[in-house]
Amino acid sequence: MINIAVMGYGTVGSGVVEVINTNHDSINKRVGEEINIKYVLDLREFPGDPAEHLIIHDFEQIVNDPEVKIVVETMGGLEPAHTFVKRCLEAGKSVATSNKALVAKFGVELMEIAKAKNINFLFEASCGGGIPIIRPLNSSLTADEIDEITGILNGTTNYMMTKMSMEGADFDEVLKDAQAKGYAEADPTADIEGYDACRKIAILSTLAFGQFVDFEEVYTEGITKITAVDMEYAKKMGKTIKLLGTSRKVDNGFYAMVAPFLVGPESPLYSVNDVFNAIFVHGNVLGDAMFYGSGAGKLLTASAVVGDVVDAARHMHCTIMNNWSSGKLELLPTDDVEGRFFVRVKGSSQEEAKAAFGDCDVITLEAHPEEFAVVTPVMTEAVYKEKAGKLGDSILGMIRVKQ
Repeated sequence: MINIAVMGYGTVGSGVVEVINTNHDSINKRVGEEINIKYVLDLREFPGDPAEHLIIHDFEQIVNDPEVKIVVETMGGLEPAHTFVKRCLEAGKSVATSNKALVAKFGVELMEIAKAKNINFLFEASCGGGIPIIRPLNSSLTADEIDEITGILNGTTNYMMTKMSMEGADFDEVLKDAQAKGYAEADPTADIEGYDACRKIAILSTLAFGQFVDFEEVYTEGITKITAVDMEYAKKMGKTIKLLGTSRKVDNGFYAMVAPFLVGPESPLYSVNDVFNAIFVHGNVLGDAMFYGSGAGKLLTASAVVGDVVDAARHMHCTIMNNWSSGKLELLPTDDVEGRFFVRVKGSSQEEAKAAFGDCDVITLEAHPEEFAVVTPVMTEAVYKEKAGKLGDSILGMIRVKQ
């Protein structure tokens, strides 16, 4: 019997307990031993809940119990999650977590402790909910040199962008709808400002490129400036707008960013709608591959966590090899990144815009004769800023174009 403890009995934590109880026999068969939930740590009481008899309120019971071999962390946030996870690892207990903030901030430290103790710190559920991506990066794709990883990494923002595109709705309207449906939190900042996607692309980039990517150095831009008019332009161009987390190896280094992009039907990410997420990977041998599925949800995320529990149980005294390194990857300055830019202009002529940006495509909308848009040639972000400065306040907005 392998005893485990679950820290945090919220949405994901209760899902972990439910998945283990529902699929108890098949999980035990895969492990080769019985998985037994000994404790569930939470500050609250849960009278009448199936896990009521497992609830404890003192973390010390878990960390000091030698019978607990694996700990699940689904508390969220940095503290006390970081302190609890670190102490569990130091006590020789493997940890499985869904906490992207914890992994992005303290992944290097926690992985090194696990390796020193011949145990495991696993985090499949931290990046794509129920989408398996960490394990493929660590095992299936090890023969490839990955040069790009790009994803729709946040179900909330993808739902909002889909609704704006299909219904012509305004940002504030779709945000209220997402909150009403439970897709967005009362404070949606982490989603709509791109912070959630930023942490996820930093984790994925670290695994893809084999060096630690600091999420605080990833250029991040959310969706709050996207309007219904932007969506009208996108439709006329045969494109849509998605919030992407992207990182890429280019001739002079690596870059990573989170921002809204215009995406065309030639991209497999174009048709990823609603709350679904997708992660596109390009390798020098494999070519293109995409991992697709629902990015969030109680049982979906819990299933990924339980998959890590099974892995940890199979490797009780052996650290599973991965591509995570403590060596830091220096990212290119955002100003050096090349791309094309969709720019909306009002108050200047098309000739002035072409004079500023060079040979560019012009798009107009009958419903908005007071403005037009251009799509620039390929240029660096720094050059774009310089050229955009020539038009000053005439520029209404800019969205990058997915290459």
